[in-house]
Amino acid sequence: MSQAVVPVLLLSLIALAGCAVGPDYVRPTLETPESFKQAASFKDKWIQLGEAPPPVVQAWWQVFKDPVLDALQEHVRIDNQNILIAEAQYRAARAALDSANAAYYPSVSGSFGGTRAANALVTNSNNTQSQGTRPPTNTINLSASTSWELDLWGRIRRNNEAAGARLEASAADLAAARLSAHALLAQTYVQLRGAEAQLDLQGRTVQAYTRYLELTRNRFNAGVATPLEVSNAESQLATARAGALSAELQRTQYAHALATLIGKTPSALMLEANATLPGLPSVPQLIPSVWLTTRPDIVAAERRVAAANAQIGVAKAAWFPTLTLSGSYGYRNNELADLMTSPHRFWSLGPALAMAIFDGGARRAVVESASASYDQSVATYRQTVLTAFQEVEDNLAAARLIGEETQEREIAARSARRSREIASNQYLAGTSGQLEVSSAQASELSAERTLIEARQRQLLATIQLYKNTAGVMTDSRSNN
Repeated sequence: MSQAVVPVLLLSLIALAGCAVGPDYVRPTLETPESFKQAASFKDKWIQLGEAPPPVVQAWWQVFKDPVLDALQEHVRIDNQNILIAEAQYRAARAALDSANAAYYPSVSGSFGGTRAANALVTNSNNTQSQGTRPPTNTINLSASTSWELDLWGRIRRNNEAAGARLEASAADLAAARLSAHALLAQTYVQLRGAEAQLDLQGRTVQAYTRYLELTRNRFNAGVATPLEVSNAESQLATARAGALSAELQRTQYAHALATLIGKTPSALMLEANATLPGLPSVPQLIPSVWLTTRPDIVAAERRVAAANAQIGVAKAAWFPTLTLSGSYGYRNNELADLMTSPHRFWSLGPALAMAIFDGGARRAVVESASASYDQSVATYRQTVLTAFQEVEDNLAAARLIGEETQEREIAARSARRSREIASNQYLAGTSGQLEVSSAQASELSAERTLIEARQRQLLATIQLYKNTAGVMTDSRSNN
């Protein structure tokens, strides 16, 4: 090969650097409905997916208008350990991208060293041999070398593309960790207040049953009530006290869970008891069309598809030769004094092509593995979207049905309260027995307890809906 051909061949290979093997990324197709199935139940108050989104609520938990909850959420943002883990993972992904970017540039290294060595001496003179040792000599070396792999087939670019997609997926994971932590704290806070409401109810019940037991004992001493009625009243009071202890245990455990969520030990969180549940946000809410592209787990899944697609290109690039330009420049001498002078200078520069000739099918297996990983990531992405639609539909139904259930529970509680008052008045008047009073009291307690539970479940469903939609819902009146 003539000397003129080598530069032409080198320039041709460099021109190929604009190519990149492997498939270019295309977002996987999805079949999504125009609106939610449960939207019809809200009489068109829930917007369709294709409509323009309303203003987005940033700190979505503020819709509950609870200052204590707002303060706790601020601690979650700063001190929650799961969020800190996700932040560290994000920084690691960012460093991985920086490392991938470094492959675009030449690597340069320098060295300075010296050796002292003696070599064997063998001479031939008149068919005679003599052996000895050369005098020791010094060798001083100062040099710099560089190496640069030209990205002919796009291996470096595909690897960089994969690292960038992983970084974006990690950013979405961080957003998901924050969303999950804020939602979990809001749910735990609601459960705490629900337990306090149950504890308050049990406390009021214990007081009422204590008065009723005193009344029954007085009637027994007066010869009006029977020992059975006294025993029933005592049993009711003991059951109510046990219920109060159970509610107190629940309240204590939820308080401990809150402390953990904000990165504190249970003893470090002093939360004043409040038997009032947070206010329910104005309904209906609006779900903007952007929710599908802002939900962090969906974003993360889609970005991992892009990363897997780029890895196919990285695997396929292994089939092609790599071109590396390398060079060195330096000085070498026996003495340090005049080391950096022209007579002792050396340099080298040249390209090198390297390619695996036979690997027993290893490269083919790597490509097949990358393709399988891509198919897996696509299926994961589509399943994540399907699950997201299911969760939103589930909680849309829950928001509506539990709201209607709560209204019925309120009616039932008012009726049970009125029945207990009537039974108590009749018992005092002697026109009804203790059995009717006990039954009415038990019914009232059950109705009040289930009403608190329904209100709590309605709040939990609303929080879950905010989580399912990545916190992008807003009050329907915010556009007015």
